[in-house]
Amino acid sequence: MGQTPAQKAAKAARGQQPKKRPGKAQRAAAKQAQAAKKTSGKKLAAKKTVPLPRGVVRAAHPGTCPACFKDYDKGTVITKLSDGWGHRACAPRKPSAAELAFARNKARIESGETFRSQKPSDWRLGSSPSSSRPAR
Repeated sequence: MGQTPAQKAAKAARGQQPKKRPGKAQRAAAKQAQAAKKTSGKKLAAKKTVPLPRGVVRAAHPGTCPACFKDYDKGTVITKLSDGWGHRACAPRKPSAAELAFARNKARIESGETFRSQKPSDWRLGSSPSSSRPAR
């Protein structure tokens, strides 16, 4: 709120200076100083950790991967292997249900099993489907 010239003169007579608003640079410097005060005496807050996928943990101690024989440090993401704990990349990948079904069907086709779509056609050459032989 603004002051009248008479109010400003009265304050000056009492020895009080009118307050000036600090500039942009001064406000930025003040914010940095406050931030430095806050973090200097306190311990920094831990960052939120992203949850790990199921079956995966962070290594509590350094160790060696039994699959590739390379060392891993404490805190590295590891998973359970058949021989112990090791890198996630060294773990054998489990195929999905769709991949298993595809592999089964592919094996049946390659072995020569007959499927409905592989029956001989009843169509006569040069004729339409309506003029085909009666079903056997």
